[in-house]
Amino acid sequence: MILKGYANIAAGQVHYRRLHGPGLPVVCLHQTASSSAMFVKLMNALAGKRGFIAFDTPGFGGSFDPPEVPPAIRTYAEWLREALDTLGIGQFHLLGHHTGACIGAELAVHYPERVATASFIGPVPLTEAERHEFRKHYSTPFSPDPDGQYLLTTWKYLQALGAGADLDLLHRELLDTARAYTGRFMAYTNVWNQDWIALYQQIRCPLQIMCATDDVLHGFFDRARELRPDAEAVTLRGASFEPDLDAQTVAAAYQAFLAGRGF
Repeated sequence: MILKGYANIAAGQVHYRRLHGPGLPVVCLHQTASSSAMFVKLMNALAGKRGFIAFDTPGFGGSFDPPEVPPAIRTYAEWLREALDTLGIGQFHLLGHHTGACIGAELAVHYPERVATASFIGPVPLTEAERHEFRKHYSTPFSPDPDGQYLLTTWKYLQALGAGADLDLLHRELLDTARAYTGRFMAYTNVWNQDWIALYQQIRCPLQIMCATDDVLHGFFDRARELRPDAEAVTLRGASFEPDLDAQTVAAAYQAFLAGRGF
């Protein structure tokens, strides 16, 4: 059974979903503007084989909202590290999707003794110029309006990203994104400031990278492979929602990656 709970840290409460299982736990970090719900299918697919903790990043899902100044990605990482400390989690496997890969890279570099392996779905090896272009399209703030037009705008935005392949997924992502209209802007503000390439090249634990051919970041997947030829690379389906739309492939590839490294 997937249990829900809160880790109390100095800045507020961090919500999580947890599935107990053998071995080191897998810490899952979601994309913007989803929540830990995006890992439920993966957790169920590997139930009994792995333990999981999937966090709602502050500003998303059931977690606290950050202060008005957009936090640095390193700050998000520190909040989640503190949440892990609160839960008594020492070493763990890391699985980050999109923004979760950005936060995860910070954890892997600054706490190498704790991150046993790192897996990234939709890695983010963008140059400064490319981050500037992404900022134009994925950092536009939105907020509730009197006629609810922002909901339709968000619905169409999520359809374009691929969530429209499953109506239940689209509905869930609409609710998560509407809840996080402030958190989305905050996270994206500093995602595009992070030099992910520099962090990625410093990671010393076993690496796995995965991406769907229609993921919004797939155009950079070959670069991620070239930068780290030691990383196991896996091609998926499911647009930018691989853990939902291609859960079985993700589960099989992830289980094989960990088992192949003795975990």
